[in-house]
Amino acid sequence: MINSIAKLLSILNSGTDPNQISLAFAFSMVAGLTPFFGIHNLVVFFLVLVLRVNLSAFILGTALFSGLAYGLDPLFHIIGLKLLTWDALRGVWTQMYNTAIFKVARFNNTIFMGSLVSSIILFVPFVLAGNLLIRKYRKHVLSYVEKTRIVQAWKATGMYRVYQSYRDLRSRL
Repeated sequence: MINSIAKLLSILNSGTDPNQISLAFAFSMVAGLTPFFGIHNLVVFFLVLVLRVNLSAFILGTALFSGLAYGLDPLFHIIGLKLLTWDALRGVWTQMYNTAIFKVARFNNTIFMGSLVSSIILFVPFVLAGNLLIRKYRKHVLSYVEKTRIVQAWKATGMYRVYQSYRDLRSRL
């Protein structure tokens, strides 16, 4: 738990663009809240690799959202059941189920359907809220922490200069 918090703070304190971090967490929300082994996650992984997102944030977020998903499964079951038994969509579901790709994708599973629809609906608001929160964190909290005496003393050490040169080297690669 403490290690996860340290990694999160490391990601937030890095020089990475907030858009890359919040997009990574949004993709991790889709991958983590839905059942892991599915065709939809292949699309998510492809987008994560093609788009410029923070991979550390994606991996950490996927682990966090996977743990959260178990508690939300009853809610996802209710949402999926409502969607799959909705009379107006019965023809759509029947036609999709008769297609081979959708049989493999397990769209007829209530938990899968509820979690996928929920994560897709929450995707854009999650990215926007993440951008706002990261920017506010960096402006208010991080700037305050950097002014403390402990951080100033850390920055005066030789160890910090070695870390800084390593970070600069990694950013150029």
